Amino acid sequence: MIAPTIENRDDLLSYLNAAMSLEHATIPPYLTAYYSIHSSTNSDAAHIIRVTAVEEMLHLTLVANVLNAVGGEPDLTRPGFVPSYPAHLPDGEDDFTVDLRPFSPEAVETFCLIERPGKAPSADSRLVRTTDSRARFLVSSPTAEAVRFYSIGEFYEEIIEGLEKVAANDPTLFRGDPARQVGPEYFYSGGGEVTVVSDLKSAQQALRFIAGQGEGLDSGIYDAEGELAHYYRFRQLQLGRYYQVGDRPDAPTGPSLSISWDDVYKVKVSVRLADYPPGSELARVARDFNADYGAFLALLTEAFNGRPGLLQEGVCEMFRLRDGFNRLVCNPLPGSGGLHAGPTFEIPAAVGPGPQAPPGAGVGADGTTRTVTR
Repeated sequence: MIAPTIENRDDLLSYLNAAMSLEHATIPPYLTAYYSIHSSTNSDAAHIIRVTAVEEMLHLTLVANVLNAVGGEPDLTRPGFVPSYPAHLPDGEDDFTVDLRPFSPEAVETFCLIERPGKAPSADSRLVRTTDSRARFLVSSPTAEAVRFYSIGEFYEEIIEGLEKVAANDPTLFRGDPARQVGPEYFYSGGGEVTVVSDLKSAQQALRFIAGQGEGLDSGIYDAEGELAHYYRFRQLQLGRYYQVGDRPDAPTGPSLSISWDDVYKVKVSVRLADYPPGSELARVARDFNADYGAFLALLTEAFNGRPGLLQEGVCEMFRLRDGFNRLVCNPLPGSGGLHAGPTFEIPAAVGPGPQAPPGAGVGADGTTRTVTR
């Protein structure tokens, strides 16, 4: 048995910062798969991926509310916040890597691995000490070296228990400024509502919602709100049918859904800036996208640090990045055997909005521009 890994407020802040990194790390892979789909095709898959990406933003917001409530300061611009893809998820998941992939069976399999349920057989087995990189433990502790968790859900259970312990010993734990909280009026998602965090009960509620909606850890296929957990949404793409109430986990009986794996831009997997021809217009577009994404993270940081009204703009901005995606994924990447370009998410240290191209503009492999539609 391993001792609890959250002993004080500093430990708790480390875990909550790790949780923010974890929730964000899924967004670039989901968006890459989403924007690789040809316009007007794969509507079922596109809807599932888009809704899930929005709900990851909800999870990010909920963790930020908990962090703010205990006096922390969310920072999505800090070095290392955005992982270098291909990567293990922040602070864990070393039995598979997360790549930036086009929509494909391999991408969906990765999404299922990210969201897979995994309740530990007992409380004593939540934490496991291991130095074996092949071990199937998803998330590691940011405060205890070589200690990993049985699953992301158990990672959140550790935070909840640590929160309870620290709150019991520190009556001033929830010292954060209430004005920094993001309320439901600032974020709408059909898959759930933002919880304003002001005390232990509301913090527990926010964190348990995240674990339940992602994996269905406690409530099975559907979360506590009656929404299909993320893992099972992606399983529908593998099994070719929608779930309906009463179904077994591996046997959905709802309507069939149609997938065309060929109606996709074959983006180079986990493309890097080094893969782009030096000095090319395509390389410039990739750098501009990274700067724009960095500006998006800076906007979210500002929203989470006292200007919650900016979050509505931030959620829209995530999809305004569409033009940047299109200017990359619609164009072949020279020297890649016919594969297409894609965003690299290599965020520059000093961020700011990149030059804006006209909506719908695309860059040809020869450096010319062409119009694309979605």
